[in-house]
Amino acid sequence: MRKLTKPLDEPGAVFLTCISRVRNIGLKSRLTSVGATIVAAANEFEAAASTTTLHTLIPQNDVNGIVTKQEMLEVYTNRMAKKDAPGRSIYDKLLAAPAHGRCPLCGQRVVSTLDHHLPKTEYPALAVVPINLVPACADCNKTKIAAIPKTSDQETIHPYFDDVETDLWLYAKVIETSPAVLQFFAKPPVGWDILKAKRIEHHFKVFKLSYLYTSHAATELVNIRDRLAQLFSKTGYKGVNAHLSEEAASRESVYLNSWQTAMYKALAASFWYCSGGFSA
Repeated sequence: MRKLTKPLDEPGAVFLTCISRVRNIGLKSRLTSVGATIVAAANEFEAAASTTTLHTLIPQNDVNGIVTKQEMLEVYTNRMAKKDAPGRSIYDKLLAAPAHGRCPLCGQRVVSTLDHHLPKTEYPALAVVPINLVPACADCNKTKIAAIPKTSDQETIHPYFDDVETDLWLYAKVIETSPAVLQFFAKPPVGWDILKAKRIEHHFKVFKLSYLYTSHAATELVNIRDRLAQLFSKTGYKGVNAHLSEEAASRESVYLNSWQTAMYKALAASFWYCSGGFSA
């Protein structure tokens, strides 16, 4: 889970941009009339996200009884996300925010869409509010679906409001099988408060990150096998251990909680693996 700079786009201005080309006079009038409600919903969202109380926001079936849910969904789909839509430049800017195009929710796959942190089907007033739109990979967006948190500890990590990058919480364990397997898990630091710890564990589970990282690690284990065999034939356990430790340090310098960092740390710490388990 990677931190992103919170977008500074003013929700009211974004909404007006999105509806700027609506030709139906009646629809345009109704949409324009709820502009203040969109801004109020955005402000309420920001306050709740900052205090881990998003679960207290009440789902709505429409916007002020004036604009239907379907009409708001179409504002997002046809007037923001669609190519050449008036709000597409804002969509593209949000999409391009993550470094190297990596999904901030899983930290691994490539960003390809915007995820509504609170689903637009339940909170239509937030359909085009920038701080509710998180760049994500298709898999994370699909996995999360339209989940609504019921308690604070069920609120997944929000890249604009939560920072979990500075403390080590991602670990891996070597399973001594043939071939070797890596099992990943979230282990929050002792100094974290209980709520933050539960949220990181919940996020890890919701987005099925253990399965994702184990899958990617399996490929990496195959890729490094010959190199380790060569080292072992010349320098034994010490050579393999030193190499894996160097690889772990290199990856940790880039990102503390990457699956690669956790993987190489676990491999270096495994006497079984460094003593030939890599070739099992």
